[in-house]
Amino acid sequence: MDPSGELETVFRLSGNDVAEVVEVLCEAFRDYPVMRFVLGTDAVGYEQRRKKLVHYFVEARVLRGEVLLGIGHRQSLHGAALVSRPDGPPSPPELGELREQVWTELGPSARARYDSFAAACAPFELETPHIHLNMIGVRRAAKGKGLGRRLIEHVHLMSREDAHSEGVTLTTEDEANVSLYQHFGYEIVGHATVGWGLNTWGFFRRDTR
Repeated sequence: MDPSGELETVFRLSGNDVAEVVEVLCEAFRDYPVMRFVLGTDAVGYEQRRKKLVHYFVEARVLRGEVLLGIGHRQSLHGAALVSRPDGPPSPPELGELREQVWTELGPSARARYDSFAAACAPFELETPHIHLNMIGVRRAAKGKGLGRRLIEHVHLMSREDAHSEGVTLTTEDEANVSLYQHFGYEIVGHATVGWGLNTWGFFRRDTR
């Protein structure tokens, strides 16, 4: 709850909220293993590179007409989540153009590392109809208040209410999250070591209707 005693709610966001979603997720993923792996360990320009990559992830959801979720208040976003449908419509040309622009700016080495990460995650893909939780994070000042739990439970609800989904998939590259997601009812569907000590785990949580 916020200082006023009001329960913070989960709500849908739009393309008009991209900048704030990027800000929240950049803060939440500041030192996340994938960010360091893809963008490199050089501190010079790291903040700008991370912001560019996160912006691409968020804008991709907008361009594909997929879901951005927020928690907090319209005037103050405390957490955010990106949700996609693997069996959704094809990506529009604008997304391909944005992708090429981003990787041109981040450089071929960063793109190669991201491609190796994506290839490592590919075996986790399931034929079971599902939705995918791409990213979820809360501001550092809001940690420990259950906001991440409320976001992920909302994603579970989305899947249960979707006649074309039987569950939710996600990945994590933080070993500390493995037991957390298992606590939420997820089962490990795969594990891979990418490089530089980066590990990734794939999860699936089947809906309980």
